[in-house]
Amino acid sequence: MYTVRPFILFPASVLSLAGGLAFGPLYGTLLTMTGATAGAVLAFIFAKKAGAKRVEEKLGNRGEKLQHKLEYNGFFIVLLLRLVPLFNFDLISYAAGASKLRLLPFALATLIGIIPGTFAYTFLGFSTGSDSTQTIIIAVTIFAVIFIIPMLFRERIRSYLQGRTNES
Repeated sequence: MYTVRPFILFPASVLSLAGGLAFGPLYGTLLTMTGATAGAVLAFIFAKKAGAKRVEEKLGNRGEKLQHKLEYNGFFIVLLLRLVPLFNFDLISYAAGASKLRLLPFALATLIGIIPGTFAYTFLGFSTGSDSTQTIIIAVTIFAVIFIIPMLFRERIRSYLQGRTNES
């Protein structure tokens, strides 16, 4: 289901939490990462083949800057955007597909970049089925840390993606 999720617009977070609840933190994380990466790759290929112009129109001026960054430093940009959620997960996949970025760097950056968030969601999902208060506290703490730390750098990353520097 995770693989086709970008086309049916179902919330990824719900599937990640369910993966942790159903399969535990280890297998839930691995299965979720596999499905999420496969879905991102399908969205990338779809944008590359069929919808590049449509994606470019939808992104507008903001998308042009992102496209330029993706062309010249795609792996790093996708990795950064997967680690720090500035844009919708699927939007990143479609925008990358509409760019000149190649599939392999996109897929690898996606796979690596989603590790922390995927683990946080699946461990949180796993903890909801736990009778241990300690497990729940640990899961909530990991989830908070994984999502708060990147937010501290959100504005700096947004400025970088928009082509602004500290001097501008």
